Amino acid sequence: MRALVMTAAGGSENSQVQEIDAPRPGPGEVTIDVAYAGLNFVDVMARRGDGGYTAAWPHLPGKEVSGTVRELGEGVTGLAVGDRVVAAPVGGGLAEVAIAAAVLTVPVPDGVPLREAAAVPLGLATAMLLLGDAGRFAAGDTVLVHSAGGGIGHAIAQLVPLLGGGRLIGTVGRPEKAAAAVEAGYDHAFARDADLLDAVREATGGKGVDLVLDPLGTEALDLDLDLAAHGGRIVLFGNAGGGALDALPPLGRLMADNLTVTGFSHRAMAAGDPARLGRAIRRVLDLLAGGGLDLPVTELAGLEAVPAAHDAMQERRALGKYVVRVSG
Repeated sequence: MRALVMTAAGGSENSQVQEIDAPRPGPGEVTIDVAYAGLNFVDVMARRGDGGYTAAWPHLPGKEVSGTVRELGEGVTGLAVGDRVVAAPVGGGLAEVAIAAAVLTVPVPDGVPLREAAAVPLGLATAMLLLGDAGRFAAGDTVLVHSAGGGIGHAIAQLVPLLGGGRLIGTVGRPEKAAAAVEAGYDHAFARDADLLDAVREATGGKGVDLVLDPLGTEALDLDLDLAAHGGRIVLFGNAGGGALDALPPLGRLMADNLTVTGFSHRAMAAGDPARLGRAIRRVLDLLAGGGLDLPVTELAGLEAVPAAHDAMQERRALGKYVVRVSG
């Protein structure tokens, strides 16, 4: 089969489409003929060689796919060969055949195109879990989202109105991306520059934000704490810059305003509580099937186009969610 293979830490020069053996499912697993695969920043972090994102080289990236069930492993029930599904593989999703745990392989409802469904297992499911399980979003909350121009940022803008609505404020790495974030559903979008603190305070009337969703490691944590309203929640869910992580704030600073700082990892949930992740995937698919959710995606024509898209994501030029057509 054809698959994208990352041969060493670096950039697109080390990402190649190669012929490799197709995987076979073990107990509790399925293999999937991949129609579409989603692109996510976690694969950029693996490509850079960030600690903890790849165990060895060569590395097979790709953590969300849609397609049809190819083969069932021992003990798998509730799925059949030929079923339309989405799945969250550990890796290897950017390939013609992917392998995933059955518990993280979910049937796609009728009427939901596989192209849009490919954005669900990591992108939209993460957004749902960030807002609900981790962030305890409540209708009317003011939510600040860093990297609002990316796939997770766009997904959050789609989900907040469906969960009761609230005020959405986004930050972007490049000023020219602010308009696109507003078009995607943000009430305000600001560049992350020296004026950001004052800009967000003005946008909230000095009241602060109830929920901060931050994929920047601890780079913006002091800012998050300054902007959080009394009783605010801060969810750290990545380390996009790849730099060293600072210590968390002292307890006294958190207690002074009843603040909560929470960590979230899609990978850790897939390993430690896959049933909860599976439920989030199903909930988002139901929203897509019901017509309440519309997630625009940018389609790439084939695996050969993925390294350049990863470049755009790393350089913060990308807008929205990328999916790649693998076959079909």
